[in-house]
Amino acid sequence: MQIVKVDPRALVENPDRMRRTQSSPQADALLLATIRAVGIIQPPIVSPQRDGGNGWVIDAGHRRVAQAIAAGLEEIEVLVDEATNDDPASRGAMRSMVENIAREALNPVDQWRAIERLVMLRWTEEAIAAALALPIRQIRKLRLLAGVLPAMLDQMAKGDMPEERQLRVIAAAPVEEQAEVWKKHKPKKGDTTSWWSVAQALEKRRMFARDAKFDEDLARAYGIAWSEDLFAPAGEDSRYTTDVEAFLGAQHEWMSNHLPKRGLIVEATNWGEPKLPAKAQRVYGKPGKGDCTAMYLDQKGAVQTAVYRMPEVKKPAAKGRGDTGSGSDTDETDDVEVGALPKSRPDVTRKGIEMIGDLRTDALHEALAHAPIEDDTLTALLVLAFAGQNVSVASGADGHAYGFGRMARHAVRLIGPDGRLAYDRATLQQVARAVLVDVLSTREDRTQSGMVARVAGVAIGADAHLPNMGTEDFLACLSRQALEAACADTSVQPKPRVKDTRAALVEHFKEGRFVHPAALFRPDPAKLAEYLKTNDVPDGEDEPEVLDPAPIDDVTDIPEPAPAEAEDDGWRAAAE
Repeated sequence: MQIVKVDPRALVENPDRMRRTQSSPQADALLLATIRAVGIIQPPIVSPQRDGGNGWVIDAGHRRVAQAIAAGLEEIEVLVDEATNDDPASRGAMRSMVENIAREALNPVDQWRAIERLVMLRWTEEAIAAALALPIRQIRKLRLLAGVLPAMLDQMAKGDMPEERQLRVIAAAPVEEQAEVWKKHKPKKGDTTSWWSVAQALEKRRMFARDAKFDEDLARAYGIAWSEDLFAPAGEDSRYTTDVEAFLGAQHEWMSNHLPKRGLIVEATNWGEPKLPAKAQRVYGKPGKGDCTAMYLDQKGAVQTAVYRMPEVKKPAAKGRGDTGSGSDTDETDDVEVGALPKSRPDVTRKGIEMIGDLRTDALHEALAHAPIEDDTLTALLVLAFAGQNVSVASGADGHAYGFGRMARHAVRLIGPDGRLAYDRATLQQVARAVLVDVLSTREDRTQSGMVARVAGVAIGADAHLPNMGTEDFLACLSRQALEAACADTSVQPKPRVKDTRAALVEHFKEGRFVHPAALFRPDPAKLAEYLKTNDVPDGEDEPEVLDPAPIDDVTDIPEPAPAEAEDDGWRAAAE
């Protein structure tokens, strides 16, 4: 054979070529990048045209010729197969077959070592990435793998390859530690390696920069040096440290510097829940003015917060005053249907039911404050509110019990200095809404109003004010069957593992809104019927006598109405 230089565009395709399937765009891009970087390493093989023409037919190297043309090369070197007495068509077909079958792909370990060798020969990572059509991050990852203990690499080169997660752990460990572990877990001749045991011995707890609240100045003060997890997806902050003590120390200092008023730093349980003070009640809805905040570190070392409420200190009853008989200490279980099966986890745990109570109460109060309410409906709601089982009043607004003092604050807004009622309709509306907010509650504690709060929520459309419950915190309270039911009207498919299904739902509802059916205000029909039956009063029994309204001329203490203009302005302000 002899080497000659030819224009690649003048070469003729071999009709007997074996590779008919189109190569992948990625493979063509890689070949094009290598030709641009270092040229054609192995010249294509050509032979004279079989019809006696002056051109050349490609016997081997069709892709190299095509990518040389794509690279814009005017001339390439080819090996000319000198003519023999053999049938040229038969010989060309066999060469094409052997070219594609006998070639073996480079072993992955040899690839890693080859890239490291190029670096030693003063190739930059950028130049290697361009030549191989790979991201620089991938080149750095392959260099990291090339730095694994040589004895381990030799074992991997034999085809005994660990899983990617195990390889990640091994490559991140210092070579000295790899050597110590390899002494204990090196396989006998002919056996495969227990890479799981090797990785477990080398694995260290990682704390990620994305979970850090502290800044770089505090990181330097604690001597934290970040390493990059090159196995993580591109575009993700994969920096981490194995200096767990320093990371947690910096997080604690940040919490101390940013502790809110009435705040407390607490520890977490083995399940990642905060250890709140004794008798503290966690609040999942909107925090009240008297609520406290606990800051703690979860299992990943990330800063989390929890709002909690301490029970009100009961004052001793004044002498000479009798029992009010308010019944505020009764504890009625909410009517959330959990569809529990025998010996199976309920759809919603007790914690979930408590969260629902908080979220529903916040939605109810939001609707009472802003939703349009007709006058007749408003009057009916007041009747419902004071029929609640929590009327002492134990308020759902911020968890404290109110006596006459709290309600008096609302009442004085309707009373003039002369002792007459003096208000406009806008003020009356505002006061009525405030009283309802103080009274109605669906929380799972002593402030629960029971059935009447649910009916009130339905009347004013409080369901529309419920927040997105497609969060990790709430979905963790649902059983497998409840999570799978939540996937019904979404593009999310249930996963084999519950936590994967939950994570997919959290991602799906990140920009949307999910409300669990158990959180809706509509009461259970059977319990509603029982409530109506239990509290119904037969006609003529224990009912107060209702008199006909007196003629307006006979009424002396009628408050003077506010001017029409002021009244209209008040209604407009309330609507806005």
